[in-house]
Formats: sequence, structure tokens, C-alpha cells
Amino acid sequence: MLKAKNNIPKPMLRSVMLLVVLLCMLASAEVKGQQSPSAITANIAETSSTAARRSATSNEAGLMPVPEGFEKLRLSPGYLLQMDVYDVPEMSTELRIDAKGSVTVPLAGSVHLEGDTVPEAQAAIARVLIDKRILKDPQVTINVLQYSSKSVSVLGEVLNPGRLPLLAPESLEDVIALAGGETISANDDIEIQHTSESGDVTSRHVIYTQAGDSSTLQNTLVEPGDTVLVHRAGIIYVLGAVTRPGGYLMVNGGSLSVIQAVSLAGGITLQASAKWAVIVRRQVDGYVQFKVPLSAMETGGAAPVQLLANDALYVPVSTWKAVLISSSNVLSAATSAAIYRAP
Repeated sequence: MLKAKNNIPKPMLRSVMLLVVLLCMLASAEVKGQQSPSAITANIAETSSTAARRSATSNEAGLMPVPEGFEKLRLSPGYLLQMDVYDVPEMSTELRIDAKGSVTVPLAGSVHLEGDTVPEAQAAIARVLIDKRILKDPQVTINVLQYSSKSVSVLGEVLNPGRLPLLAPESLEDVIALAGGETISANDDIEIQHTSESGDVTSRHVIYTQAGDSSTLQNTLVEPGDTVLVHRAGIIYVLGAVTRPGGYLMVNGGSLSVIQAVSLAGGITLQASAKWAVIVRRQVDGYVQFKVPLSAMETGGAAPVQLLANDALYVPVSTWKAVLISSSNVLSAATSAAIYRAP
């Protein structure tokens, strides 16, 4: 009987046999590793639980987005830092800046970081590791995980007064913008109060008008912990025989004379006594009143009289009533008068 010749080359035959063996091994491993539906469900639940725990841990860490001006951020007590050293994973750890402004680096000991920026803190820790011969050329990376609570108080004539978060020094313009901007009653005097570490409070005044150059506000820095007070503009009350009696704000750093105040009030009425007007002024020991020559100032026959904040200028109806004016009655009328913005 004739035998069938095997025309398959031996090298190809060995390759086919090897492929068959590999397929059998994979099939056996798949059968052994097959899980029941309940086991698969348990694995999915465990994975979800692990993800939830990681999410909760991330939230508890108080991670915050990097604030504007991060390069100007100065470290202070309460900050939580994550330190990593390249190619030395066992040195990775979290560091909390203590009340003295220092952190404890493993093997290196205490390192003072208060007042440093992040790059400066990285260099300080690397220098300590080199000085103590722990590492030759360490590449230290620091990330801020938690920021200490810092804010600035913006009070006075702003739309939204209160405490605002401030992690790094910002310009006075940005701080006022965060508070909604100035109101129409804002004066040209902005006071910045700073409390030093010893508890001493120092004040500096920035003179700025809403119609002026904003570079003054841009070039003035406000530190975290400062208090910004936007003072209220002074008010001049024009009452009596004028077209529009009321209070007028002395905004934009302006001053008002008697003639200017009467002009803002729309001028005198036909029943007014144009010869004299009366100024009621508050002083420490009470109130004083004195007459000013209104008609003479209008014609240039007398020097203009400047008014002070909270003065009440009263234009009487007739000359004989000017001597009977009661300061209390004038001030009572001033408290109920409408307030207008002077141009």
C-alpha cells in the first residue's frame, strides 16, 4: 500500500505545533481565571468604593486652584506642602508649616520657610539636604496643598464691603474692584491700615479721584491682612430760598465756595434775600453761624468764602429773617434733605 507523502516542510510544521500549544495554554488560563457574575459585581463595587475614598480624600485635603499672582505668594504658618525629591521617592512627604514658620524635613530637621516663595522654599530645602550630606544634587519640588486663611477687609464707600480672600499682595485697584468698586459718595482719600507682627497698626493714605489717573491705584499694593477704608465724601447742605435745596457731595477731591454751592442748588428764588446768606458750622463745643455777603461775592466785590464738609448754607427769604435763623432748625432741615452728587 502506498503511503501519503508529507509535503509540509519540517520548520513550518514545528511553527504550527508551537502555535497550537500556545493556544491551548491560553484557553486553560482563561478557564482558570474565569469569575462568576457575583465576583465580577463585587470587584466593580470595590473599584467604585476605592474611587469614592480617593475623591473624599482629595476633598478633605482642601485642594484649591492656583490663585492669580501665584509667583508672588509667600508661605506662612498653616500652609500644607507636598515635597517630592526627584529619583528619591522615599523622601516624598507632606509638610505643615508650624506657628514658627518652619517645617520638619525627614533626616534634615527643621527648615524655616515663612516668607519664602515656592521656588525659594525649594532651594532652601535642597540647600539643607546638601549641607547635611544627605543628597549630593537634590531636585526638590514643592506643591501647595492647603493655604492658610488670609483676607483683606474693604470698608466704607464700596458697593460690597466686607472681608475678601487675598492670598498674595494685589494692587489697590484690583482689591477695590473685588469689592464692587466705589460708590458715588466716595471721597478722594483711601486709607490702608496694616498690622505688623508686633501688633502695631500703621496707616497710609492714597489720594485718588474717580476722574483721575488710575495708575495711582495700580502702583499701590495691598497685603493680606490689611484693611482698606474708602472714606465718604464731605457733604455741603444748601437750604432755604434756592431752586433745589439739598445736600451736595464734595466728590473728586473738590472744594465748594458759597457761590458754587448756590449754583449747584439751581440759584436763588425770587423771594430770596440776595444780599446775605448764613453759614451754620459744627464745632467741638457746638454750632456757630455767621453771615456772608452773597450778592457782593456774586459781583466780585467780596472774596469767595470756601465751605467745609458738613456746613449748611442757608439763603433766607428776606433780609430781616436772616437775623432770626435758628441753627437747630437749619440742621433739622439738613438731615431730611435729598443728597445730590456734585460734578
